[in-house]
Amino acid sequence: MGLHRSTVAVLLLMMFILSSALDMSIVSYDEGHPDQSKSSWRTDDEVMAMYGEWLVKHGKAYNGLGEKERRFAIFRDNLKFIDEHNADDSHSFKVGLNRFADLTNEEYRAMYLGTKAPSSKVSKKSDRYAPRVGEELPASIDWRKKGAVTPVKDQGSCGGCWAFSATGAVEGINQIVTGDLISLSEQELVDCDTSYNEGCNGGLMDYAFEFIINNGGIDTEEDYPYKGRDGRCDSYRLKNAKVVRIDSYEDVPAYDENALKKALAYQPVSVSIEAGGRSFQFYTSGVFNGICGTQLDHGVLAVGYGTENGKDYWIVKNSWGDQWGESGYIRMERNLGNTATGKCGIAMEASYPIKRGQNPPHPGPSPPSPIKPPTVCDNYNSCPKSSTCCCSFEFYGYCFAWGCCPLEAAICCDDHYSCCPHDYPVCNLNQGTCLMSKGNPMAVKALRRTPAMPFWALETWAKRTVLK
Repeated sequence: MGLHRSTVAVLLLMMFILSSALDMSIVSYDEGHPDQSKSSWRTDDEVMAMYGEWLVKHGKAYNGLGEKERRFAIFRDNLKFIDEHNADDSHSFKVGLNRFADLTNEEYRAMYLGTKAPSSKVSKKSDRYAPRVGEELPASIDWRKKGAVTPVKDQGSCGGCWAFSATGAVEGINQIVTGDLISLSEQELVDCDTSYNEGCNGGLMDYAFEFIINNGGIDTEEDYPYKGRDGRCDSYRLKNAKVVRIDSYEDVPAYDENALKKALAYQPVSVSIEAGGRSFQFYTSGVFNGICGTQLDHGVLAVGYGTENGKDYWIVKNSWGDQWGESGYIRMERNLGNTATGKCGIAMEASYPIKRGQNPPHPGPSPPSPIKPPTVCDNYNSCPKSSTCCCSFEFYGYCFAWGCCPLEAAICCDDHYSCCPHDYPVCNLNQGTCLMSKGNPMAVKALRRTPAMPFWALETWAKRTVLK
C-alpha cells in the first residue's frame, strides 16, 4: 500500500514538472513572437479584404488552379511578419505590403537578386579615396540634389541589378564632368556584356565598367530601351551609338566605411550588399538596422550619406521601381563600430568609374538596324526575320507544315499552334500561358503561331514592307 502511494506521488510530481515546463515554453515563445500572445491577430475577413486590395493595386492575377489560395497563405504569413516587426520599437525602420507580399523569401531571392561573386576578379585597388589624417569631408551629401542621379528604374524579374548599379555610377560621373544627366542603357549591358556577366542571371559592376571602356562607350536608354529579359545583342547600335564614355574604373579601399564616405563625397558609387533578408524584402521607410550578413547578392548605387536623430546612414538607390522603400531608395545604417564590412557588406566591394573628358558629339537616335534575313525552316519555307520556326505537322520525323512564332529563340509548345518566350520556357497548355519554371507564379500569355511562307512569297512581303 505504501509502495502504491509513493508511486502515485512520484507520478503526480512528474506531471507537475512537465506542465510547468510546457507553461514556461509557451511564455518564452510569446515573448519572441508578440502576436501569438494575443487571443486574436487579424480576422480572416480582414486579411482577405487586404489581400483583395493588394491584388488590385499591384495588378496581380493568377492562372494556375489553386494558385490564388496558395498566394493568399503566403500573403497572410508575410502580413503577420510585417505587423510583428512594426510593433517592435527596437527597429529604426518600418516594413510594409509592397509588390513582394505574395512571394516567399526564397522566391524573392531567386527572382530579384543578381550580383554574382567572381571566381577570379582582377583587382583595381586604388588609394584615391583612402582617408587622410586631418581631412574634412561634408557632414552629408546627396547627389540627387546635385542633379547627378536619374529617376529610379525597375529591373523587373530580371536579375540585372548589376547593370543598373553600373549605369547609375556612369550616369553620375558623366553629369559631374559634363553637366549632362543622360539615362543609359541597361539592356545593352544585359544583351551584349556576356564575356563574364550573365545578363538576367547575374553579374558584377566592375565587368560592366570594363565592357563600356573596351566598347568605347554606351548607348542611351531611349535608343536601346530596357525589356526586362535577356535578348540578342543589337550589334549595330553597339558599334554606332557610343554616347557616354568613361576612361577607367577603380575599387574603393575595402572594409573601410570612411573610404566609402570619401568616395561618395566626390561621386555616386556602385556597391554590393546582402539584400536577401525578409526585412529588406519588405522595407518601406526609416534607417535600416535589420539583420543581414555579407553574402553579397545585390548590386545597388550609393548616392550619399547623412544623419537623422543621431543615426548615421547611407542613401542607396535600388532598381525595384519607386513603389519600393522610400520612393525607390533605402537608408542603411552607417558607422557600425563592431564591423569593418559596413551594413550588409556595403563597404566590401564598392567601385566607381573615372571620366576625364567630354563625350563625342551626340549622334542622335540610331537609324533602324540593317534588315535581317528571314528565318529558314526548310528548303521551301521561311519565317520573317527575328522569328522562330515551329513544326505544326510532323509525320515519321518529317515536318510537312511550319508555323512562325514572332520571337527569336522561342519555345514551340506541344499543341502545335502556340509558343513561348525563351525566358518563360514552360508551356501551360491548359491555361494558355508560359511560366518561368514549373509551378512558378510568374506567367505571360502564350503567343499564337502564323503559317510559314514559301521563299518567293516571303521575299515579296519583305519588299512591300520596305517600300511602305
